[in-house]
Amino acid sequence: MNDSWMIEVENLTKRYGRQTAIEDLCFTVGRGEVVGFLGPNGAGKSTTMRILSSFTPASSGRALVAGFDVSHEPDDVRRRIGYMPENNPLHTDMRVREYLRFRARLKGLKGTRVRERVDVVLNQCGLEEVSAKMIGHLSKGFRQRVGLADALVHEPDLIILDEPTIGLDPNQIRSVRQLIKDLQGKHTVLLSTHILHEVEMTCGRVLILNQGRILASDTTLNLQKMLSGGGQVVAEIEAPEWELRQLWEGMPDVLEFNVSAMDGNYMRCALTPRDGVDLRLQVFESAVANGWKLRDLGRDGHSLEDIFVHLTRASRDEEEG
Repeated sequence: MNDSWMIEVENLTKRYGRQTAIEDLCFTVGRGEVVGFLGPNGAGKSTTMRILSSFTPASSGRALVAGFDVSHEPDDVRRRIGYMPENNPLHTDMRVREYLRFRARLKGLKGTRVRERVDVVLNQCGLEEVSAKMIGHLSKGFRQRVGLADALVHEPDLIILDEPTIGLDPNQIRSVRQLIKDLQGKHTVLLSTHILHEVEMTCGRVLILNQGRILASDTTLNLQKMLSGGGQVVAEIEAPEWELRQLWEGMPDVLEFNVSAMDGNYMRCALTPRDGVDLRLQVFESAVANGWKLRDLGRDGHSLEDIFVHLTRASRDEEEG
């Protein structure tokens, strides 16, 4: 056991009959990290989260949460986890404060500790103004906050959130995003979502899962560097389109390019470099040599969506090949 890790997963496999949901997963999550857990539908994310929460047994392999084995010490694991599933099963016929007290007692809190923790999470999740309302009368955004408060009420070491912003409007999403950011350092957070921009805004590291296997585990910045040596170079140049296309085709360090018209006679050139190459100096020198006006030149890093599509497509192509 390594005290610096909150989650340790080693060769984790889950099979349902002949179907393999996840196979030989290996990854770690450090204490205090906020980690995005990404993958297309059917990739195995929910299966992995259910195993980590001791809700579903693994077929083989090992997983530890806060040093406790999810298979052999499930009660110890559950006490240290706050889990918010995608379809949060709230009791809509209970009032918010009443429900959180009920959940706190179910999670082992007693006496004044119940009241103290409920007061804390009501404030933390912005629920004080609706604490006396029936959950069934709340908006989708407030219900999501109740689910987060439920996950936090017993002060767990690890918080697992499955699609916490699904169905929310932009203001509600920003509110939940800030709440997750505020948890960093105090709690470890594993966040599963299809909204890739949320991961970029919230998470320090990304795990990408596809067809039951881990494809990548790193920061978004490092994944960008790995994908194309630091990202595309974008230049806005006043020049004939055909001359620009001819130039990029003849430049060995340019793997791919796209030229599109802008205002006036300017063209936007998006250039994907060979690994490790910074194209900016070559672009500048070419513009000067040809007497072209260059009004903008910079790097445009790959988005998390680009990285996700690239990795999952490559994985699918390998399977088909």
